[in-house]
Amino acid sequence: MLNAAKAYEAVAGQIASPRELEAILLLQAGSRLRAVQNSWDRSRSELDDALLFNRKLWSIFLTSVTSTNNPLPTAVRQNVANLGLFVMNQTITTLSDPRPEQLDSLIAINREVAAGLMGRG
Repeated sequence: MLNAAKAYEAVAGQIASPRELEAILLLQAGSRLRAVQNSWDRSRSELDDALLFNRKLWSIFLTSVTSTNNPLPTAVRQNVANLGLFVMNQTITTLSDPRPEQLDSLIAINREVAAGLMGRG
């Protein structure tokens, strides 16, 4: 996971601000989940890939906000960590008993956090 975080950090500095990149990736993950949800009967096989992408993204966020050298205020770090834990738990629930409506909360969280990162929240 550390290698993924380092790769993410390197790319972020080259193409966009970290906040912009995080927002873009969250929107991409949400879009993938929505696409699976909208064509549930035809794309159930894509569910695992969409959930894995989202889970990896949130794993990076969790690693970052729990780092001792993260500059964010403690309350913000704790809120992001709590959202990350919810995402992980919801992912496990969805994998064990897949239903399209279970993706609603994951999609909404990604969109809301992305909007906040873009200053629209």
